[in-house]
Amino acid sequence: MKKPIIFFCGTLALAACGNGLEKKANEKLMVAKAAYERGDYAEAKLQIDSIKILYPKAFETRKAGQALMLDVETKAQQKTLAYLDSAFQAKTEEFNAIKDQFKLEKDAEYQQVGNYLWPTQTIEKNMHRSYLRFQVNEQGMMSMTSIYCGAGNIHHTRVKVIAPDGSFAETPNSKDSYETTDMNEKIEKADYKLGEDGNVIEFLNLNKDKNIRVEYIGDRTYKTTMSPADRQAAANIYGLAQILSTMEQIKKEQEKANLKIGFINKKKERSTTEDAKVLEF
Repeated sequence: MKKPIIFFCGTLALAACGNGLEKKANEKLMVAKAAYERGDYAEAKLQIDSIKILYPKAFETRKAGQALMLDVETKAQQKTLAYLDSAFQAKTEEFNAIKDQFKLEKDAEYQQVGNYLWPTQTIEKNMHRSYLRFQVNEQGMMSMTSIYCGAGNIHHTRVKVIAPDGSFAETPNSKDSYETTDMNEKIEKADYKLGEDGNVIEFLNLNKDKNIRVEYIGDRTYKTTMSPADRQAAANIYGLAQILSTMEQIKKEQEKANLKIGFINKKKERSTTEDAKVLEF
């Protein structure tokens, strides 16, 4: 008789212990629910995660916590989307306020993405001139082109810009350069993308009100001075690039949030289907 009694008592003890764990875990779940209802999703996630860590055998409460976590994740992503929508609207208004100041060059036949230029730097206004041209495409990717025109080639692949105090910035060798000849005039062009330009573009933006010397570096060095109009073009295109690139980044974040919501909804559907199968069984 003693063994069955001992076994029965042990079973009661385990059940009592299990109930105690569920009770403590449920207290955490209630704290998580309260945080969820007041919109503190970070706290709700923290409390739900703590149930799994502190009470791994509180299976029923953990299951309820997982269901709540899906709701928390959904609301968190919806909150993120609301913030992103507001930020995108603000940037769109900022862009619309200035876009007419720029010239959009885009050939619909072969270009899916056009480039914005400052009006003084359009190609037709700058024939036979050596200068730095700045452009940003519709997706916010800015670049600088060093254009050289002269009687003889210098075969330049990089440029250096120098402020009056002697400070300077210099591009690495261009990854995209080419040369041609037009009516005995040698024309060279080299492109440098923002971020791969040795900080030249940012340097020019910071020094837009200063007299800037430019050196084209190749087999020979050609020196010139940036005109005030070209310095203005650099600064204005840089400002536009910041707006457009931010808009593109927001779009990517919006897409990411929507994908997460879609993933959560699929998990909810699977959970509902599995529960329905259990009830049918």
